[in-house]
Amino acid sequence: MTTRRETLKQGAIVAGLLASAGLFPQYAFASNKAAFEAKTLAEVLKALGAGAPVESKEVIIGGPDIAENGAVVPLTGSTSLTGVKQILILVEKNPFPLVALFNVSDGVEANFATRAKMGQSSDVYAVAVMTDGRALFAKKETKVTLGGCGG
Repeated sequence: MTTRRETLKQGAIVAGLLASAGLFPQYAFASNKAAFEAKTLAEVLKALGAGAPVESKEVIIGGPDIAENGAVVPLTGSTSLTGVKQILILVEKNPFPLVALFNVSDGVEANFATRAKMGQSSDVYAVAVMTDGRALFAKKETKVTLGGCGG
C-alpha cells in the first residue's frame, strides 16, 4: 500500500522532471512571451530568432479536414529531420496563432500532439525550427463547422 508521504514524494519528483523538461505551460509562456503574443507567423518566427519559413515535405502537420467542434481540434506536428530545436503548432486565423511550442533535443522524437481552439476555418501549420535558424513548415486547411471561441 502506498502511503501519503510516498505519493507526495513521487508527485514532487514528477513535477521536478516536468519543470526541468520545460513542460509547465506557464514557464514556456514566460520564456517565449513575445512568440505567444505575436499576431502572425512571421512575428512568431522573429520572436524565436528563426529565419523566413520555407515549405518542406519533411515536416508533417496532422489534423482533421473538417472539425465538428472548434473548441477542441486535435493537431499534430512531426518531422524525422535531425537538428530540430523546436516544433511549433500554429493556427493562422486565431488572434494569437502560436498554439504550442515544443522544445526538442537529440534524445526526443520530434512528434507532438495537442488540441487547439479554433474560432473559424483556417490554415494550420507545423513548423520545425532548426538549430541553424532555418524554419521549415507544412500547412493544411481545417474547416470548422462550430466555432470554438464563442461562435
